Amino acid sequence: MNFTLKILDVRTIHELEGYWSSDDYRNLLEEFNFSDAGNSDPSELRELIEMGISDLEPHESAEILLRYKLKGVLSEGQIKNLSHEMAEENESEEYPDMAFHYPLFNINQLLYSAYNGIFPNAKATRVELELTFKGGPDMEVTRELVLKAIGAGLRDNNLIIRLFKDQLNGKVQFHEAEKIIWELHDLGQNNYVIITSDYWINEEDLIEYDFSGSIKQFEEK
Repeated sequence: MNFTLKILDVRTIHELEGYWSSDDYRNLLEEFNFSDAGNSDPSELRELIEMGISDLEPHESAEILLRYKLKGVLSEGQIKNLSHEMAEENESEEYPDMAFHYPLFNINQLLYSAYNGIFPNAKATRVELELTFKGGPDMEVTRELVLKAIGAGLRDNNLIIRLFKDQLNGKVQFHEAEKIIWELHDLGQNNYVIITSDYWINEEDLIEYDFSGSIKQFEEK
């Protein structure tokens, strides 16, 4: 499958807009024992939740946030361990299960902001691109297709290239693409925005900004 890709913009970001909703903040204010959280002005919710977080010990606040987002997915023991480890390590890169990197990034950055730097300052990468396929305008553009296309413009020592060579070449299924690309937004007219970890892609990894290539899709034998 032939494609043409043009990188329109690439930047480092430290927070993902919209991940924490007003309802999330209100729910968390109750977890942090703020009275009348439901009556708070929406514009003040973020400031209030950061005040609530900073009133506790870092591992206590981390545990509340982890339990709020990941209860039922992680065990209580895992949550308690993570709540202590997050102040020392960037778990949005280090945690063994990649499926948790996205929520851990957002939890980490809320903690980082509330404690003014006690936690690691994790980084994400936002890439805006124009991607066209010869397969036709009605083709669904997935995280896997975007990652395989952008992979053609990455340095050879990039982690995706090194760790997922067989997946990129269509020899095995690329399930990991769903975890590597945290967000994929269709802007229309073949323009897309992807959000991923700086761990996987950053500006220095990109050696081509306008290129064409061919994607090899996995086929069951």
